[in-house]
Amino acid sequence: MTAAYIDTYYSRTAATSETYPQAAGRIQADVCIVGGGLAGLTAAVTLARGGRKVVLLEAERVAWGASGRNGGFVSAGFATGLSAIERRVGAEQARELFRMSMEGVEIVRGNIDALDIRDAHPVPGIAKALRYDSRGALQASSEKQRREFGLKLRYLDKREVRDLFVSPKYHEAILDEDAFHFHPLNYGRSLAREAVRLGAAIHEISPAMSFDLDGAGKIVRTKNAEIAAEHVVFATGGYTGSVLPALRRSFLPIATYVLLTEQAPDLVQSAIRTPAAILDDRRAGDYYRLVEDGSRILWGGRITTRTTDPRDIAALLRREMVNTYPQLADLKVEIAWSGLMSYARHLMPQIGQWKPGVWYCTAFGGHGMNTTAIGGTLIAEGIMGASDRYRLFAPFDLAWNGGILGRAAAQLTYWSYQAADAAREFRSR
Repeated sequence: MTAAYIDTYYSRTAATSETYPQAAGRIQADVCIVGGGLAGLTAAVTLARGGRKVVLLEAERVAWGASGRNGGFVSAGFATGLSAIERRVGAEQARELFRMSMEGVEIVRGNIDALDIRDAHPVPGIAKALRYDSRGALQASSEKQRREFGLKLRYLDKREVRDLFVSPKYHEAILDEDAFHFHPLNYGRSLAREAVRLGAAIHEISPAMSFDLDGAGKIVRTKNAEIAAEHVVFATGGYTGSVLPALRRSFLPIATYVLLTEQAPDLVQSAIRTPAAILDDRRAGDYYRLVEDGSRILWGGRITTRTTDPRDIAALLRREMVNTYPQLADLKVEIAWSGLMSYARHLMPQIGQWKPGVWYCTAFGGHGMNTTAIGGTLIAEGIMGASDRYRLFAPFDLAWNGGILGRAAAQLTYWSYQAADAAREFRSR
């Protein structure tokens, strides 16, 4: 039995097509990882390098969920801002956490280099663009981050911005020259191959169905297998089922949408004249980048607590694209898709130990490429006794997501962001 990836730009351009067998029989391991996204794969590679016997269970295919169908943006930071983190943990710990997010970027970059993942197609630069005049606040904020963290940030004024992004919407931007964008599915599949080369066992189409987690030896059961392990790592995301209620109750599945335009290099270049990716700074904003040597646009945006797809994803996103770049009115959409991310109420990753030998590594929505890397690494370090750095995330634990009320609050918050963004943009006209 083989599950297919959903139809996306990434699945269409996947460099390899290898599959991994379903789990069967009785299996002994040091560590059983539940979830084959980027967090689980990073943990598997790190543990296998450390000599641990690893079994990874994936309910669908490696990087099938948000890990393999996102925008592909790799930059420092979290889904929430540094000031919000400071209010919760204090300035010193907040800075340490931010440096950890920078480390996550370097883990991804280092894996691409060390494993020679050419099919990841990394392209440097992500610009955060504003649709209003911040009156010096954006430049001051970037200078502060340069001083405190050594980030390579370059301020772009209105003239420079509109030379690169030919849109009347943008007023200024910050270009992060340390950040990059890439093909996340090819990266994830390369991590899987490396984990297997190092001795890990990966099993696709093998959803975990039940657990015994209270004893010194843990048991994980699939339909056809029973895995005994000293440690179990839950590295699932927006598609997590109800098999471990404590985990499922701790975050909300949030949908986002992405489209790929037709190939039209001249038309695309009339609007976007930089290989850097663009992150619209609105909290309810868009993110987009050029692919295939600048001949197509990959455009993402909109978030919702609705987990079923709207009737026409392409039309919704295309409206945003043309509103931003009117010259793209004739640019056709070739394909559009959705994906579920996991968000905690505090908008931070959930990384830690639930009980002895039971670990969680989830809630990476909104900033997953760097945070999955550091999350998988920290959990592996904790299991091997190499560090207890995962404890820095203790203030952001498996807090209740609020259930139905939490979902309603999240949707209302998103709509309020949209309204605030629109008002601020209107005042800058």
